[in-house]
Amino acid sequence: MTAYRTLDDLDVAGKRVLVRVDFNVPMQDGPNGKTITDATRIDRALPTIEALSRAGARVLLLSHYGRPKGAPDPEMSLKPVAAALSDRLGGPVEFAGDCIGPQAEKVVKAMLDGDVALFENTRFHPGEEKNDPDFARALAANGDLYVNDAFSAAHRAHASTEGVARLLPSAAGRAMQRELDYLQAALGAPVRPMMAVVGGAKVSTKIELLLNLVGKANALVVGGGMANTFLFAKGVSVGKSLCEPDLADTAREIMTQAEQSGCALILPDDVVVAKEFKEGATREVRPASGVAADDMILDLGPDTVDRIAQTIEGAKTLVWNGPLGAFEIPPFDTATVEAAKFAARRVKEAGLVAVAGGGDTVAALNHAQAADDFTYVSTAGGAFLEWLEGKTLPGVAALQAS
Repeated sequence: MTAYRTLDDLDVAGKRVLVRVDFNVPMQDGPNGKTITDATRIDRALPTIEALSRAGARVLLLSHYGRPKGAPDPEMSLKPVAAALSDRLGGPVEFAGDCIGPQAEKVVKAMLDGDVALFENTRFHPGEEKNDPDFARALAANGDLYVNDAFSAAHRAHASTEGVARLLPSAAGRAMQRELDYLQAALGAPVRPMMAVVGGAKVSTKIELLLNLVGKANALVVGGGMANTFLFAKGVSVGKSLCEPDLADTAREIMTQAEQSGCALILPDDVVVAKEFKEGATREVRPASGVAADDMILDLGPDTVDRIAQTIEGAKTLVWNGPLGAFEIPPFDTATVEAAKFAARRVKEAGLVAVAGGGDTVAALNHAQAADDFTYVSTAGGAFLEWLEGKTLPGVAALQAS
């Protein structure tokens, strides 16, 4: 990976530091206004905010929230986040009613060294998502330095993620740095054998991911609904299961590339089926080749889970994206839970580097009570997937170029 600067490379004392964070957190209406239901992204930004504040910077936080379509929307204001952040920092966080212009300038001029302020939703301006140069310059006018701590937004070339980074001396924040370091360890220069687990419903959403991974991994597990398309491509009946027959050729191409690159492709040997998809439904374990016409494949079978565990046991690096079955409804969570717990145990006992993220992955690993024991779990959905697909992320590239 091309080198990028970090907080350690910046002299921030007395400087106005624009920090791009991701405070696009879930909120719900309560008796006293909106309350935050999951503050994980706020908590991950704290090390950067606290380090800059302690070093005497004037910390100016930029974030988007929701999809306001380029115009102010009170329902998508970041104001409730300022109160939550203040509680966590144990000190005041000033809120500016705009991210540019007089309201932002007034707050910035009143700040002292070490102070923290949060600007209003950057997407209240159409120039944000268009990466408009004039809007980027208006944002940059309030800062001397720029820090990007929002990997989860780094796949978007927006004014606050890419445009400003081209205008001010820039660096990666602590959360961004940690994410990039772990992704580099997992995929850029992994300790081998390296394996990947890819699950989820549809092959169509992960074609580029699978094609990239078969050229990088020593072993690739395909689970979830997408495994059905691979079975179908091999001429195996999948009954009433979720399947994308029109992608059979794509699945065969991935299987061919895996063979050519020496990547062991692990598909289901046995599966868990039911006649209907509901909690507590009667289930049966069948060979993957023995699915009846009225069966639905809803999970991987025990022999397949054992095979996955054996592969994990021999691996030094693991990349995980997506559940192995319909984990939201018991008992079809068994494969995901057992494989995740085994991986977590190998992290603790054998030093496995296990990095996970994207889509339903965080929810699945939390459901398995395994997330805390993985080496690193990314909360960045689209950015994590695009990184695994081998794509250049504009927000990261801008830091590398600075």
